[in-house]
Amino acid sequence: MDATVPTLDKDVEKLMKDNVAATRLYRNWVVPGVNGADLPALDLALSVFGGLGSSRLYTTLVRDEKLAVGVKANVQPFEKLSIAEITVDVKPGEDAVAVGKRLDQLLADYLTNGPSADEVQRAATQRVAGTISGLEQVGGFSGKAVTLAEGAVYSDDPATYKKDLAAYAAATPRQVTEAARKWLGRPVFRLTVAPGERTAADNALAGNATMKPAYFRDPDAPAPTAATPPKPTKIAEPPIELVADLDFPPVEHATLSNGIPVVFARRATVPTVRVSVAFDAGNAADDRAKLGTAALTTALLDEGTKTRSSLTIAQEQERLGAAVSAGNSMDRTTVGLFALKPNLDASLGLLADVVRNPAFAPAEVERLRGQMLTRIAAEKTEPMAIAQRMLPPLLYGTAHPYGIPFTGSGTESGVKAVTRADLVAFHDGWLRPDNAKIFVTGDTTLTELLPLLEKRFGDWKAPAAAKGTKLFRMDRMARPARIILIDKPQSPQSMILAGVLTAKKGTDNPVTLQSANEVLGGSTTSRLTMDLRETKGWAYGAGTALPGVKDTIPLLVYAPVQSDKTGESIIAARQDIKDFLTSKGTTKAERDQTINGQILSLPGSFETSSDLLGAMMRNDLIGRADDFYETLPKIYRAMTAADFDKAAREAINADGLIWVVVGDAKLVRPQLDAVGLPVETGTLAD
Repeated sequence: MDATVPTLDKDVEKLMKDNVAATRLYRNWVVPGVNGADLPALDLALSVFGGLGSSRLYTTLVRDEKLAVGVKANVQPFEKLSIAEITVDVKPGEDAVAVGKRLDQLLADYLTNGPSADEVQRAATQRVAGTISGLEQVGGFSGKAVTLAEGAVYSDDPATYKKDLAAYAAATPRQVTEAARKWLGRPVFRLTVAPGERTAADNALAGNATMKPAYFRDPDAPAPTAATPPKPTKIAEPPIELVADLDFPPVEHATLSNGIPVVFARRATVPTVRVSVAFDAGNAADDRAKLGTAALTTALLDEGTKTRSSLTIAQEQERLGAAVSAGNSMDRTTVGLFALKPNLDASLGLLADVVRNPAFAPAEVERLRGQMLTRIAAEKTEPMAIAQRMLPPLLYGTAHPYGIPFTGSGTESGVKAVTRADLVAFHDGWLRPDNAKIFVTGDTTLTELLPLLEKRFGDWKAPAAAKGTKLFRMDRMARPARIILIDKPQSPQSMILAGVLTAKKGTDNPVTLQSANEVLGGSTTSRLTMDLRETKGWAYGAGTALPGVKDTIPLLVYAPVQSDKTGESIIAARQDIKDFLTSKGTTKAERDQTINGQILSLPGSFETSSDLLGAMMRNDLIGRADDFYETLPKIYRAMTAADFDKAAREAINADGLIWVVVGDAKLVRPQLDAVGLPVETGTLAD
């Protein structure tokens, strides 16, 4: 194979229109493959320029000049050739051409002057920390098996990863600068994707010239003629060993001097520690008058404290090989830390400052507000996100804590209305020591850990403001079954998302119902998947889900399907669900397959410290015992097919499903009359 790295004769520029919320600028080059001597240095060069949280590009375009809402720069590695890519998401309202010129100016300056030694060291430390973290698991793109296999296949050396890490650790600013000049100084492909309606040329550029629905499998196509198989070679089959039941590690408990509970489990596979400071808050605690307050508060936590700027926090994480992240689930707000064991104390100091002392600096508030509004605008262009924004208020009502967009981003009007005082009030009301628990897993012990946590969190006192509370109460509004159609012109498929509230809460720990859902739509061999994907060929994937919320659980039905089969897909899904809940309940074969799969998959479900941490937090959220997962095999084995059916029929009212359809209305609307439900036209005004 000719592995000569190709280059353009001159710069190439293309403009493409698409249904996007913000203009994205691309800069691309073809660069050497995985064994290229320059690849580690080039990877570091791109990290310094646009990949790190403290990168040149992010600091200039997003933090300082506020011309963009996001940037990226990386190498996509392949065996023979790789692709270097820089992207900039232009802030809505800014001149994309001017931002593109600024991007090119910054790149030219970077190629001229190169990175500093500190920048190269931070980028290398982050890369090494990421590799160590990935090696905790066996499979996955960064796991032990894949890492060894890639080295063996692509480099004829399973230990190639060690050489790569050594190259990253030894890289100098001069090497990084020379690699950047050599490969990014060549002619560049510039692509601009701007908001607008796609033209035929745009479709061709995107590789979708016909815009006709594509089948996963064409049900009308003749079956392929089977080739005569070669005579099989007999190989002795290795014996299949019995899979032992899950051995969940012991969970230990302690309490800091100020009353914060600590939950710990040891996992010493790699020298890392994961910490999660969890608060009883989440999206359900959002300000009903200003939806998005929770998301904006959380996003701002690591964007500056009373003693550290946003840039300082990013740089400190990189030097430590740590990662601090904050986010909301429906019921919880969590601030997490990934730390290398030798740097745990310093990393905890950074985490504590972020949790306890956010500055909510006005300039940062406005910058993050702009990013949040851009995110909401982007959600309104994505079919699944559109449906996730539309469905929850229809299920729960707008007064219920869960009756908000499942995306967690709030509303445009809410995000625009939030003040700095609102952010401070949310932090004081919800993110406080008397509303917190600290969960830890990793290569340490509770004896080693407690003094470090006490040092960073033990003197944290609750503010005078009252602690936040949530009121889980359903209103009495009627919620009749119906179809809400949201027009998305030119969409080659329809996104179907339906929901109905079950008779179960998360605190009920409905294990049997969740197992029954595996048969209905929760697995790749479920009724719904096999019907819409395998039998009919109308969808690549379809299924049902029971989100793991603390209060009332909804049953969600999802199916992205061919536009011309939208109506028939809803009819088929409704019939599949009705049959499962009435005349065609769980078979013994389905029960056995489900139980066997659940039991055998348990040991691999908690392979990493992150998996273990999540399990500990789920147990705590809904009041399960620490050893719950160890008891699951016995619970599963006791279940019968009749138990599956009883649990599903008691909890699910199939006639109450509300259907949201996002698709091309002119193609979809005529199909919906045959479904037999009222059809409404929906809009996402906010």
